[in-house]
Amino acid sequence: MWIDAHGDVQTLETTESGYLGGMALRLLLGYRADLIAEPLGLRPPAPERALLLDARDLDAAEVDYLATAPLRHRTLAELSPGDLPEGPFLLNLDLDTLDPAVLPGLRYPAANGPGESDLLGAVRIIMESGRVAAVNLACTWHDGGPPIAVRERLIASILEATSDRKGE
Repeated sequence: MWIDAHGDVQTLETTESGYLGGMALRLLLGYRADLIAEPLGLRPPAPERALLLDARDLDAAEVDYLATAPLRHRTLAELSPGDLPEGPFLLNLDLDTLDPAVLPGLRYPAANGPGESDLLGAVRIIMESGRVAAVNLACTWHDGGPPIAVRERLIASILEATSDRKGE
């Protein structure tokens, strides 16, 4: 499960910025395994198990890739428990998926994002599956970033959503 405002499916050949973070999901799915996966002894998951949520800020190369890749792509609002892969999975949550008005100071803001309640609702659906093996929380912001109170509230809300599993 990859929640991000961006696709993160660039390659060394398609990236315009050279930013490694813009290639993270593609690398995880096995692109250029010789760079990271093989040296670490990692096996990429089957691309059809992966679900990219939000990713509203896509470059042309990412749009082209997603049009033909087995990787699934949905908005947060479209997410349902039936979309979740079988077995254990990783939840990668980049807070830049939030609208920049909710989280000011983002290094890579993308307009027209969801609000905090929409994001937390999706996180709860994912966590209620009981199959999340690991959570990666990411967010890059400019020096100073969002006010500390905003950061603390968001992180506390996400931690609460990840610990509110049914029956636990």
